[in-house]
Amino acid sequence: MKSGTSRFPFVIAQNDRMVSINSALEVDITGQVCADSIGPAFYSGVGGQLDFVRGAARSRDGKTFIALPATAKKGTMSRIVPHLKPGAGVTTTRNDVHYVATEFGVADLWGRTIAERVHALVNIAHPDFREDLLAYARQNNYIGKVYAFNS
Repeated sequence: MKSGTSRFPFVIAQNDRMVSINSALEVDITGQVCADSIGPAFYSGVGGQLDFVRGAARSRDGKTFIALPATAKKGTMSRIVPHLKPGAGVTTTRNDVHYVATEFGVADLWGRTIAERVHALVNIAHPDFREDLLAYARQNNYIGKVYAFNS
């Protein structure tokens, strides 16, 4: 890493209404984002995702989005997951994520509790995987025992 790169979010934030749209390989139900590895296997190089997420978040009227398809492997695997794969790197921390979007909607995670994050992310996961995600969340005491999906 070059000297001074930690300033990039502050440079990005100087632009009003900055919008950051990044992708991910998987997002766990608490909002952690993995964008560069599948487990311990690196899939892509280090990018500027976190710089742009933090810069846009600090921009006047800025917004930051993580956008990804709800599934992979022809619909057989959810990309909204109970937990990141062992060995996966956290590209963007749950505390930095504002919005996550799939073809099933947008989850607003900014300032939300873990239970609220779980509910929002389960609602944008593919319907075939929602019950398993909720079961994991209940088992780990992220949410209570009763939950109804949004329509």
